[in-house]
Amino acid sequence: MQYDDSQSNLLKRIAAALERLAPAAAPAPDFDSAEAFVWQVDPESFAAVDEVNRLPLSLLKGIDRMTDILLTNTVRFARGLPANNALLWGARGMGKSSLVKAAHAEAQAMVAKEAPSDGSPLKLVEIHRENIDTLPRCLSHLRKSPHRFIVFCDDLSFNRDDTSYKSLKAVLEGGIEGRPANVLFYATSNRRHLMPRDMFENERSTAINPSEAVEEKVSLSDRFGLWIGFHNCNQADYLEMVRAYAKHFGLDYPAEKLDAEAREWAVTRGGRSGRVAWQFIQDLAGRLEKRLER
Repeated sequence: MQYDDSQSNLLKRIAAALERLAPAAAPAPDFDSAEAFVWQVDPESFAAVDEVNRLPLSLLKGIDRMTDILLTNTVRFARGLPANNALLWGARGMGKSSLVKAAHAEAQAMVAKEAPSDGSPLKLVEIHRENIDTLPRCLSHLRKSPHRFIVFCDDLSFNRDDTSYKSLKAVLEGGIEGRPANVLFYATSNRRHLMPRDMFENERSTAINPSEAVEEKVSLSDRFGLWIGFHNCNQADYLEMVRAYAKHFGLDYPAEKLDAEAREWAVTRGGRSGRVAWQFIQDLAGRLEKRLER
């Protein structure tokens, strides 16, 4: 089929108009611009985080054993050595997410001292729970980068009708591509197996082979080489957290009053944890009209 000049010009103008209407190609991620990023789904991008909301590792009290395990694993990974995905599970407010962020900063600093010319090779990328099914697309971008990444999902868990855990299983270990060698996955959860107990009970009651059904659910948490459990702290650890915060932020307050008010605060909150200690310190700093400079 042949077109005359007027038709050809019309087609060219239409093609040019369509090109102008089409969205511009997304720029390649600039992972040198920051040390931490948040994965955005629509459009796909990595939003740089100017300042990570975290505390120094030295301020995380009462979780020394957990800190040693995660920091050792993170430093190995930052040095290019084999390391495991990690699931930090257990009691609320005991510093699971704080430890991930603090361990990233500590490992990055340690490796930077060993090889200052490498800049900031270890990056932290947060993926939100509701976007976990897009993790394969996120990893496809990270795979191409020379940097090393910790992909972090806070408060990861799955409900009865949620099937996105199946894609997560394949991405972590077992898929054709598998997890990129330059990526490690850290998640925090209140549940050891990431799913409510009634999901397992329901599988046992309805499946033809109950044991196989439960195995299929449990196999997700098996993808994490490290299970790091967090438990409720005792009063001594709780008061140590409060004192450490008060000292770090220069809150001049009588020691006896500090302990007594911290204990009372924990009673009103119905429990003791690192989060409760931090909330008490914020209240105390407000009463003292003192800013908490991180």
